[in-house]
Amino acid sequence: MNQPVEHLVLMGVAGCGKTTAAANLHRALGWPVAEADDFHPQANIAKMSRGVPLDDEDRRPWLESLRDWMSAQARSGTKTIVTCSALKRSYRELLSQADGRVFFIHLVADQDELRERMEHREGHFMPPALLPSQFATLQPLDADEDGVAVVSRATPEETFEAILAALETACAPS
Repeated sequence: MNQPVEHLVLMGVAGCGKTTAAANLHRALGWPVAEADDFHPQANIAKMSRGVPLDDEDRRPWLESLRDWMSAQARSGTKTIVTCSALKRSYRELLSQADGRVFFIHLVADQDELRERMEHREGHFMPPALLPSQFATLQPLDADEDGVAVVSRATPEETFEAILAALETACAPS
């Protein structure tokens, strides 16, 4: 695809490093970052805080509000970085309806490693107990989707370098 990227969506299950990778991309590119978690209605946050996974009905208005924000940014000429689990293809299809090219970066990591990370992070409403439900829901990127999978590395710096290399390869003019 030769069209320039307007939106980078860092996707994957909880704890895979989306927020840290987005901060590193923001420093490198200067694009604003939107945390999809900030778009959740209070009812979704309360549900997850109780350890209850969201269903598609819960997620649709959340994803629509994020898509609409992305479109508004594109219309104003602003490129964006978005963190969003985007676990199902249908969720990515909804986000891809945003104005401009939406490119997904799927951060991949082992479930045990992610549980360890989540047990040591503070101030997040997603409990490690929901991680298995995220893996059960996850539909990795298909070959026909606009995106790339990147292994979440041992350090944020290594992950950032892997993302940059993947972007260079995936988004290079053909």
